[in-house]
Amino acid sequence: MAPPVRYCIPGERLCNLEEGSPGSGTYTRHGYIFSSLAGCLTKSSENGAVKGQLPVSPFSSFLLGILSHSINSRFAKVHILYVGSTPLKNSFRGTIRKEDVRATEKDKVEIYKSFRPGDIVLAKVISLGDAQSNYLLTTAENELGVVVAHSESGVQMVPISWCEMQCPKTHTKEFRKVARVQPEFLQT
Repeated sequence: MAPPVRYCIPGERLCNLEEGSPGSGTYTRHGYIFSSLAGCLTKSSENGAVKGQLPVSPFSSFLLGILSHSINSRFAKVHILYVGSTPLKNSFRGTIRKEDVRATEKDKVEIYKSFRPGDIVLAKVISLGDAQSNYLLTTAENELGVVVAHSESGVQMVPISWCEMQCPKTHTKEFRKVARVQPEFLQT
């Protein structure tokens, strides 16, 4: 049976030097091995070398679980909590720009109608961004967007269309960029 896949992102601490030796796609600092690539982590059994394997497209295959925390008219600031189904030890900062919310009608997007603080969102990394935002993210696919949102009354809302969610308690509707969640991401 193959070991479970662990995803890593650049700068993530993988292990200390006593647990393994650095391989390709890693670097050492202060007695620890860090990832220098985004990809799948592998550990060689012959010499204990830790290696980061870069996927064909460095960022496009990574689905992230993020929590939105700050919204303005041009972008949403988020905390990245998961890469795939792997929880991160530390959260990373990211930004979803207005033009990266939807693939079509980009000029009609209103951030406050797509995300709200506290929403849990599926997104993909499109670039490393700059010093303030760390990672630039996109939700411009049907499978990406808000997966969990709570109404003002604190109840988890139910998606009713690709752009609306409804509170089951008060029946109020709120706009969101709703993700069409694929079966492999649903927990049973």
